[in-house]
Amino acid sequence: MILSNYSRFSDSGIYFAPKDGPIESYREYIESLPLNDTPEVFGMHENANITYLTQESNKILEAVLTIQPRLSDSSQEKSTDDIVLDIAKALLKDLPMNLNKEVGNKKLFETNEMGLIPSLSTVLLQEIQRFNTLLDVMRNSLDQLQKAIKGFVVMSQELDQMYTAFINNQLPDNWKKASYPSLKPLGSWYQDLLERVKFMENWLMNDNPVAYWLSGFFFPQGILI
Repeated sequence: MILSNYSRFSDSGIYFAPKDGPIESYREYIESLPLNDTPEVFGMHENANITYLTQESNKILEAVLTIQPRLSDSSQEKSTDDIVLDIAKALLKDLPMNLNKEVGNKKLFETNEMGLIPSLSTVLLQEIQRFNTLLDVMRNSLDQLQKAIKGFVVMSQELDQMYTAFINNQLPDNWKKASYPSLKPLGSWYQDLLERVKFMENWLMNDNPVAYWLSGFFFPQGILI
């Protein structure tokens, strides 16, 4: 039925069942098709091509940044190692301490007659745990990276990727694994992290806030459930 009715397989009409004929007619039809498949072939909107091209461009840029040389010429004041060391020291210096429930507002964790703490306090504890895990990963890796650059420990693959990420102002993969989803570059991501931790610290040390910064949560769904 498809072949006899010359069915169109896309809205544009480019893709259809060709008319029955000699093999040359089929070859001619195939050669007339676009070299690059359009999204309509897969039943997708044309805007899907924008996402595809964006992802391809990002991958190309990441590849270029990855293979760029690390060694600097003698005319530069600082070597690449010195630059990465400065970044690591600055990040480690401003990195906040872990959030500690024991020094927080005791009223937040008062139990009811069933021995349960308020649901909002449960959300706070979950957020504290997630942020503390991220801070521990950052603190340990920043310390190890500095030691590796100075030759005190082996420069592992993870630290090497972290080194490259700092050069390119990108978030290291080992931090991404412990972090909340974000598309920000390293500098903006770090400032955003400081604000998030500050919000959680104010909540912990004082009381439930009047308004909640939902996008600042590690797991925003937790407070909405």
